[in-house]
Parts: sequence; structure tokens; C-alpha cells
Amino acid sequence: MYEKILENVTKCVELTQEEIQLFTGILTHRIIPKKTILLREGEICEFEGYINKGCARIYYINEKGTEVTLSFAVEDWWVTDIASFNDKTPSRFYIEASEDTEMFLLTPHSKEALLTFIPKFERVFRMLVQKSLSRLQNRLVSTISKTATERYLEFIELYPSIPLRVPQYYIASYLGVSPEFISTIRKRLATK
Repeated sequence: MYEKILENVTKCVELTQEEIQLFTGILTHRIIPKKTILLREGEICEFEGYINKGCARIYYINEKGTEVTLSFAVEDWWVTDIASFNDKTPSRFYIEASEDTEMFLLTPHSKEALLTFIPKFERVFRMLVQKSLSRLQNRLVSTISKTATERYLEFIELYPSIPLRVPQYYIASYLGVSPEFISTIRKRLATK
């Protein structure tokens, strides 16, 4: 049950058998049905979640009442509102299971215990933040410098499983285009 999360963590640090038992004992295992909202705007995020199986989406609702997708998280990714989790501030976002999802969760209390008992986990979480920041910077550059078609092609190259798992309008929202535009791009690519 813990194979994937242990592989994820041991990319950053080596764990003894005792540390593995402590780590897995701290985790909370949850099966989350599709369309379950894990976090709502205004709530304080009380989890960092590793996705063992499934897909989640982070989004916000803009002033027009439209959902704007910020990111997706699939197997072997972590999901949270890091600012809300760390600073205990109300979230600006929603986190929703886009399909039936199996997760391992850390609460602020369990994460603090983990860091106290196994300090090398500081490196694990530092590496996760650095990886997330790198993705965010690359996305920002892509948004500024590429056409919508180029952004779509880059998205399906980087995340080939996501278009098969989420509605087209979520991807359109992520890319900042209309669902009709995505349909047009797909048709154009199919004829090539």
C-alpha cells in the first residue's frame, strides 16, 4: 500500500526500517469519491496530500463566478494550499477530487511530528517546494511567451494522461482559453 509514497520520498532521502514504520504510521489513508471538495475558499487547509491513485484539481472562482483551474495533481504528486497550510490563513482556492482518489494525508500536527522525529524529511519537503516552484515558473513563462496552441501542445506533452481523465473545459480553464478553442485545436491536429 505504501510502495509509491516510499519511492517518492526515497528519491530525496534514505530511510531506515524504523523511519519507514514511523512515517507510514503517521500518514492518514483516505479514499475520496469523485467530485468531493477537500478544501473550500475561506477554509484553512489542514492537509498535505500525496496522491497514490486518482486525480485532483486546484481552482478558484473569479469575479464572474467562473472556475479557473490552477493545477492538476495525479499519481505520485502532492496537493495542498501551501500558504493556507503553513500560515493558517483562509484559502483562496478549492481542491476537488476529479476522479475517485486514494490519498495519504499529513495534518499540520502530524507533519510537525514527522519533522521532529525524522528531521531529514525537511529535505523531502524542500525538494517538493522547489519542484513545484520550478513548474510554476515554467508555466508562467509559457503563458507569457507562447500561443494558446503551443501551450496546449506543451500541456499534452508534459501531462499526457490528464486530457484522458478530466473534462476538456478544465483543461481550457487551465490554459486560459475556451473549450471551443480546445476542440478547434484538436480537430486541426487530427487532420495533420
